[in-house]
Amino acid sequence: MRVTRGIVAGAGIGAVVLAGVVWAVRPRAVEVETAPAVRGAMRVTVDAEGLTRVRERYVVAAPVTGRVRRIALEEGAPVVPGQIVAWIAPAPLDEQGQRAAEARLASALAMQREAAVRLDQARVAEEHAALTARRYEALFAAGGISPQERDEVVLAHRSRGDDLAAADARTRAAAAEVRVARSALVAVDGSRAAVAVRSPCAGSVLRVPERSERVVAAGTPLLEVGDPRALEVIADVLSTDAVQLEPGDAVEIVEWGGGRSLRGRVQQVEPSAFTRVSALGVDEQRVNVRVGIEDPPSALGDGYRVEVRMTVWEGADVLTVPASALFRHAGGWSAYVVEGRRARRRTIELGHRTGTTVEVLGGLTADERVILFPSDEIEDGVRVTPK
Repeated sequence: MRVTRGIVAGAGIGAVVLAGVVWAVRPRAVEVETAPAVRGAMRVTVDAEGLTRVRERYVVAAPVTGRVRRIALEEGAPVVPGQIVAWIAPAPLDEQGQRAAEARLASALAMQREAAVRLDQARVAEEHAALTARRYEALFAAGGISPQERDEVVLAHRSRGDDLAAADARTRAAAAEVRVARSALVAVDGSRAAVAVRSPCAGSVLRVPERSERVVAAGTPLLEVGDPRALEVIADVLSTDAVQLEPGDAVEIVEWGGGRSLRGRVQQVEPSAFTRVSALGVDEQRVNVRVGIEDPPSALGDGYRVEVRMTVWEGADVLTVPASALFRHAGGWSAYVVEGRRARRRTIELGHRTGTTVEVLGGLTADERVILFPSDEIEDGVRVTPK
């Protein structure tokens, strides 16, 4: 009896020890972070930084070479079409230039006097030739001269007429040269010689590159004007993202400094790309996208930094999972699903993607939980414990 009790007690102790050993050596469950597959709205966007700019911007340039007077208009000052925004007087001449201009004027006046004398001489010669031609016509009618003599007189009359026309043309050309020479000697500070520069549009002064009085060449920018209420955003994106955008796509404008997001629309995707070096030193092909702001606030101005989210695709009832749950397997995409505290690998058919979320077209159902950031410890059938 005592032997039987000892055997039973020993067997019980052995079973307990064996159970402890099995419990100690069996694989432990891996702690994992999970998230459910959910249905809801999804939006795919192209995100980029951009700068605001006035849509219709006009650079007012000097129409002539001369001395521009000090520009009194300040940045932000309102302007109307045709308003005078600057005055330009003829450029001053140095002593050598002054003497050269005076010599050109003297030469032009002398040529004008010479042309006037030659015109008088040609007029007298033409009148004499006309009188001779009339006399010979009378003699020819009376039979006093031959037809050949009469033709020679008529030809001489025509020649004197051509000389008179040429002399008259030379006189007009000489007068024009005098006017050109005199224009170079017009006083620089003469108000009648100043040229008014006018605003081409209504709006405000956006920028004045140089306000001080100075000598400028024709075509030099004097100031920039435009309507600050007509704003747009210029954002550059990768060319691979630009091909997904089309005019009319909805845009959300954020991080502009206000407490709300602004709405906009893609107006144009420029047809030509350019190369820009990224922060990592990689050459990137970028494309400028022009975005119109539907209701720009008064606080937003020209050249302000903003961020834009341009909608490429959106759906109202889409099954999605976090992108961190996916991994590549056998040439496709897979995810681990928690089934009865074990990880089960599923092949997932994907649709649209964002930086954090993907659309699931097949392989999952709503409310199934997937493992986020699966490590090397996770395999098909491994016991897991959700955190």
